[in-house]
Amino acid sequence: MARKTKRSARLSYEGKITWLTFVAVAPAVIIALALLWFGDHTPKVQWTLTILIVGCMAAFLLSTREHAVRPLQTLSNLLAALREGDYSIRARGAREDSALGEVLLEVNSLGETLRQQRLGAFEATALLRTIMSEIDVAIFTFDPERRLRLINRAGETLLGRPMDKLLGKTAQELGLHACFHADNDEPLTLSFPGGSGRWGIGRSTFREQGLPHDLLVLTDLSRTLREEERRAWQRLVRVLGHEMNNSLAPIKSLAASLESLLRREPLPTDWKEDASSGLNSIASRADSLSRFLQAYTRLTKLPPPQKQDIDLVPLIQRVVDLEPRLKVQVMPGPKTVIRADAAQIEQALINLVHNAVDAALETHGNVALSWREKANCVEILVEDEGPGIMNPANLFVPFFTTKPDGSGIGLPLSRQIAEAHDGTLVLMNREDGHGAQALLRLPR
Repeated sequence: MARKTKRSARLSYEGKITWLTFVAVAPAVIIALALLWFGDHTPKVQWTLTILIVGCMAAFLLSTREHAVRPLQTLSNLLAALREGDYSIRARGAREDSALGEVLLEVNSLGETLRQQRLGAFEATALLRTIMSEIDVAIFTFDPERRLRLINRAGETLLGRPMDKLLGKTAQELGLHACFHADNDEPLTLSFPGGSGRWGIGRSTFREQGLPHDLLVLTDLSRTLREEERRAWQRLVRVLGHEMNNSLAPIKSLAASLESLLRREPLPTDWKEDASSGLNSIASRADSLSRFLQAYTRLTKLPPPQKQDIDLVPLIQRVVDLEPRLKVQVMPGPKTVIRADAAQIEQALINLVHNAVDAALETHGNVALSWREKANCVEILVEDEGPGIMNPANLFVPFFTTKPDGSGIGLPLSRQIAEAHDGTLVLMNREDGHGAQALLRLPR
């Protein structure tokens, strides 16, 4: 209670200014009145001068109070206007030759800065709203209670309702709750009033007024996937057609030649040799076509890996022993155990070593195989001293090969095996010399 009384008894800023001014002027007024009243003056002069002195003192007090308080009130009004968002008001008398003028100058400068910032914010917000309206992906923002707070035009079209009918509804009510539990890397099959199909899910969080909000982005993948599927079928049909034409065209030609030969009367003396040669050629082409189809079957029907703990060193040694054309140098490495399908990894390494030896034989170079451990993976390197990679864009294109007797599935199959083990396969030209390097990375 005493503290409240003490606070209420304190003088205001205006009262302090008035009392300080009075204390400063009072001695001079008292002395002047004493000299006036104790001197040899008539009563009329005494009262006239007393009224004049007291009036001047009161006018001085009021003027001092006004000059001290009015600028502060002006500053208060300016700051209140800035707080309310009105940045158009400016204080007069702002100049650099006085302390008060410098304060007013800074307040005016602050108002101009805030005005420009607000204008920039308005322009940025308008641009963002325009982009959100024109972009073809559905964008939603949700508050901590998973209630919709913002949606763009694509989202309205997808949900089949205008914004005013959607704001405030929960993700459960909008049919979007499954998006918050889906894997961002996997497409999600969803059906909405405005469309259905496979959707890519993008989620992130941001803060507004200190509270976490969710940003949800839905991208329609159906058209893209259909286009990629169509292109894949076109490539497959083109490759199959090319390979089958390469085999069926000579078979047809040889069959027509044999038919013409057998129709001759009388038959040539060497007709048996010609018929045998033609039939052998037909059998060879048919066998080539059969090998191609078998290779295609292997590439498209790779079984899931049967993982188990395997020692990498013996596996690498078995792969090297299977290459009779060139002695592959095995670089010493750490004793490593990986969890993988031994047969598939062995097949992938056989393909890589076979390709490396093919390249090294062209330049009479060598092939080296090594491995190293990383934090969470094992890297197996197959390096050759061949001519290097001439056409890296087609390395992993199925059935593409530059070898006369190649099938074009070795590298695609090896990469498929690596990815089935959650690993990667990369081929590149060596930086430390001539040749190429295959890097097979497998999780430990």
